[in-house]
Amino acid sequence: MSESSFQDDVLGELGDDKLTEIAGLLGTDDSGAREAVTETVGAMTGGLQQKADADDADGVAVRQAIAEVAEAEPPLEGVATLGGLGGLLSGGMMAAVLAKVGRPVAAAVSKRTGIPAATISRVIEMLIPVVLAVLAKRASGRAAGTGAAGAAPGGPPATGTATGTGTAGGLGDLLGEILGGGKK
Repeated sequence: MSESSFQDDVLGELGDDKLTEIAGLLGTDDSGAREAVTETVGAMTGGLQQKADADDADGVAVRQAIAEVAEAEPPLEGVATLGGLGGLLSGGMMAAVLAKVGRPVAAAVSKRTGIPAATISRVIEMLIPVVLAVLAKRASGRAAGTGAAGAAPGGPPATGTATGTGTAGGLGDLLGEILGGGKK
């Protein structure tokens, strides 16, 4: 596939300076930081997909946040996304969802890597605005038809159809398309 993975997009959006900052936080080099970010983002996207498929309050919140991201104006780019969540048009609801998903992710990644959960939590805090930016870019690219392998056959042609709360499958499909299938 010529389309980059969600994790690759996050690493690209993160940039070398923030990756070096994360490496310092983790006490490793840029390669170790890249691995930790990739594992953490993979766990976060897997958690989002699981929650989106759930028929509970968390599932509803994730689906609403996905719809919000999908309907947002084009996202900020580059370093502007790192200034905090306030500048992101769709940051509110999805940021809260990512923070909630981040708690169990920090524990799971800590268990797999040996890095303290508190440290992984700090990395997740740094990653949330970047993940938001990549989600928004992928959603807007999908809406514009620039998502390479783009919309699934029979899927909604534009993000405006993702507003219905009874379209859990459609929003779950949208999340899968935005994340590129995600990893659990």
